[in-house]
Amino acid sequence: MQTSPSEAKVSSQMLAMAKRQRLQDVLFHRSTQFFSLIVLTALAGIIISLFVNAWPTFAKFGVPFLWFAEWDVNNLQFGAAYAIVGTMSSAGIALLIAVPLAFGIAVFLTETCPVWLRRPLGTAIELLAAVPSIIYGMFGLFVFAPLFADYVQVPVRDLMSGMPLIGFLFGGAPNGMGILAAGIVLAFMVLPFVAAVMRDVFEITPPILRESAYGLGCTTWEVVREIVLPYTQKGVIGGVMLGLGRALGETMAVTFVIGNANRMPTSLFSPGTSIASTLANEFGEAADLHMSSLFALGFLLFVITFVVLALAKWMINRAEKAKGF
Repeated sequence: MQTSPSEAKVSSQMLAMAKRQRLQDVLFHRSTQFFSLIVLTALAGIIISLFVNAWPTFAKFGVPFLWFAEWDVNNLQFGAAYAIVGTMSSAGIALLIAVPLAFGIAVFLTETCPVWLRRPLGTAIELLAAVPSIIYGMFGLFVFAPLFADYVQVPVRDLMSGMPLIGFLFGGAPNGMGILAAGIVLAFMVLPFVAAVMRDVFEITPPILRESAYGLGCTTWEVVREIVLPYTQKGVIGGVMLGLGRALGETMAVTFVIGNANRMPTSLFSPGTSIASTLANEFGEAADLHMSSLFALGFLLFVITFVVLALAKWMINRAEKAKGF
């Protein structure tokens, strides 16, 4: 059967359109792949540059650099123990405070908040995330620290210092600065991030699941515990890890209130240091081995963050396998 000229023309047009669409798909695939590779290349470049600059320190001190409790610029003796302990302590305190508050805020906004208050309150929480860290640091130093010293540190020290086992945690001079003060300021910094993520993931829970649970007679807490949290587990863990990443790498706010003392903290009220605050305080005047040690601290901060995120991913995968997904 012979095809008419019009049919041949339509066929050739369709063939040309198919080739053009195939070319567009290839270009789109390659361009998006290129953008992804840019991110991976930048990440690899950061890791390599940090490690290369930190190598003189690793070569001199070796693995003991991680737990060597000394930071003496004059004698060129450097160890990361002080900074690591301060970083993990302040970030841990921040999460202990911020996560329960963020969870309560997210539950209130999605489950019990009046409709007329939901948008203004949610917007206010999101605006807190836009406040620069230097503002949190100034607030912590000039407003929070004096109030914290007079109305929290002194009464708590007088009440708790004589108690066995835990009394040592509340010793030290009540000057308003220290590990606990840094953790509280960090908690208010990461709170809007964690709360916003939790609120968004709670809102994606299908309404039919909520309505079915309420129809069976469940209370609000039972709906949140048995329906919302299992459905949004991955997003909740992601929000907590986002807050932890922000807390681990925060610089200026911690520098203002942590005390910046290169020594091991002996209590929650004692001053300390963190990796980020050490970099901020000393990077401008560092040279030679001192500079290399600061790069080593930056590399360790990257490793700590990577390990934390890897553990979070492992927890998510394990929970999904336990549920049979």
